[in-house]
Amino acid sequence: MSPRPLTFIAASLALVACAHKPPEELREARATYQKAAADPSTRQETPAELDEARRSLVRAERSFVVEGDTPKTRDRAYIATRKAELALVMGRTADYVESARNAELWQAREALSAEQAENAANAARLAEEQELRAEAERRAALAIAALAEIAAVRSEPRGTIVTLSGSVLFASGKSTLLPSATSRLSQVAEALTAGDPGSTFVVEGYTDSSGSEAFNQKLSEARAQAVREFLVDHGVAPDRIEARGLGESQPVASNATAEGRANNRRVEIVIQPPPS
Repeated sequence: MSPRPLTFIAASLALVACAHKPPEELREARATYQKAAADPSTRQETPAELDEARRSLVRAERSFVVEGDTPKTRDRAYIATRKAELALVMGRTADYVESARNAELWQAREALSAEQAENAANAARLAEEQELRAEAERRAALAIAALAEIAAVRSEPRGTIVTLSGSVLFASGKSTLLPSATSRLSQVAEALTAGDPGSTFVVEGYTDSSGSEAFNQKLSEARAQAVREFLVDHGVAPDRIEARGLGESQPVASNATAEGRANNRRVEIVIQPPPS
């Protein structure tokens, strides 16, 4: 595919016509792509890599127009620069291989070019991974903010804990979801699926101390499973979520009062971040 550098440059200028003071990373990305696009070896030998560099630069330009000079814009510009460098190195390497006459010199140059290409590829890959991680963290923060509007949310070493009152979800002594629970849990499912795709979830059911310990254990397990099944039916991947019943074992208030027992009858969803 022909890169058509002049056409691309005009399009890029049109994209940023209303912007000011592009970051240094974006200016470097433009200059590096123009250098690669003007190189005959790169255009002939590595058109696919050059086109990938062009598309990366377009993404960076678009990010600058929409968001301005942000970390995301600079990250994307950095990626575009590395991909343009990779196309340039690979193009020149291929051209040299084709025309080389001295085998010993060719081997030395090939090793150097391969190392440069690998370094550029690794840098581009690392930058992309960092961008994906930053995006996942942003999505997770938005999801937690959405959950905080409908439930109690707190942070613990094991993850973010979302607490839902059992009285909102179930009738006394029952494990069938109340009709009124549908709206609340639908919002929870939406927030979980919109968050970090690497996160996993544990639904924990709790009861107060009324009734036998064995009954409360089974009731808590059934309630946790009912919430899990609802969330799976509403978009949460089954392999990302499990259910546990903990019965009356971990009260958060005194069971001696009606208010305390109401607080103990709860469902908690633990949002566990992906391993670092």
